[in-house]
Amino acid sequence: MEFFRIKQDIPFMRHALMFNIISLITFVLAVFFLSTKGLHLSIEFTGGTLTEVSYAQPPDLDKIRKQLDKDGFTDTQVINFGSARDVLIRVPLATGGETAKVSERINASLLSVGGDPQLKRVEFVGPQVGKELAEDGALALLLVIIGIVAYLAFRFEWRFAVSAIIANLHDVIIILGFFAFFQWEFSLPVLAAVLAVLGYSVNESVVVFDRVRETFKKQRGMTTPEVINHAITSTISRTIITHGSTQMMVTSMLIFGGAALHYFALALTIGILFGIYSSVLVASPLVMWLGVSREQFIKTKKEKIEGATEDGAVV
Repeated sequence: MEFFRIKQDIPFMRHALMFNIISLITFVLAVFFLSTKGLHLSIEFTGGTLTEVSYAQPPDLDKIRKQLDKDGFTDTQVINFGSARDVLIRVPLATGGETAKVSERINASLLSVGGDPQLKRVEFVGPQVGKELAEDGALALLLVIIGIVAYLAFRFEWRFAVSAIIANLHDVIIILGFFAFFQWEFSLPVLAAVLAVLGYSVNESVVVFDRVRETFKKQRGMTTPEVINHAITSTISRTIITHGSTQMMVTSMLIFGGAALHYFALALTIGILFGIYSSVLVASPLVMWLGVSREQFIKTKKEKIEGATEDGAVV
C-alpha cells in the first residue's frame, strides 16, 4: 500500500557524513548527561509509598499536591488512576525512620483537603525491592539487545547487522539522555517504552535493509550510494503510513492520557522520531562505509573446464 511514489531518488547518502556527525554529537551529549545527571528514578526503583484513594466526586489534584507539599512531602506524584474519582499518590522513600507513619501522614493531609477520601490500598516499596527491579529492568534491556543482535546476525550479512545494532543502541541512549537532561521521571512504563522502541526501530532498519538487498540483486550498473538512496526512497511511503499511524495513537496518549501515561508516551515519541532518523541516516550510511557491494549478494557460477569430470579431474 502506497499513498504516493517518488520517481526521482533522493540523494540521502550525499549528506551522510553531516548527518552522522550530528548523530555522534547527540549521542555524546546523551552519554554526558547520563553520566553527570543520571536518571530520575521513580519509587519503583528507589523505594517509597504508594497510596490509592477514592472520592465520591472528582477531587482537585492541585489542592492535594499543595497540601502534601505544605505537610513536608517532596517529589510527590498525584495522578488520576482509572477514573477521575480515583487518585494515586506516590511518595519517595522517607528518611529518619518515618516510613511506618507515612501512610498516616498522607491520610491526614487528604482529610485536611476534604472530600471524604476512601483509602483503597497502601503499598510500600523498600530499597531492596527497588534495587532488584532496577537490576531486573537492566537485565531485560540487555536480553532484548542480545536477542536483536542474534536475529540481525542470522537475518543479514554482518555489515547490515553491525549497522542496525549501532543504530538501535543510538536510539536507546538518546531516549535515556533526554530523560537525564530534563530529569523526567524514569519509571517501569518508561522502561517498557524503551523496550518497545528497540523492537520498533529494528523493524524499520530491517525493512530498509531488505530493500537494499533486493535492489542490489535486481539493479545492475548502480553504485552502492545509488542503491541505498533508491531503497530508502522506495520505502518512504510505507514509513509515513506506519510511523504516522503509530504516532497519532501515541500523541493521543500524550495529550489525553494524563500523568499516568505522559512519560510513557513521551519516550515512545522520542523513540519513533529517532528510530526513523537512525534507520535512514545512521544505519544506511554505516552499511555503505563498511563496504557493502553487489558482489556480496550475487553468487558467481564456476565455469566447467572442457573435458573435466564432475570431481574436477581433467580427462
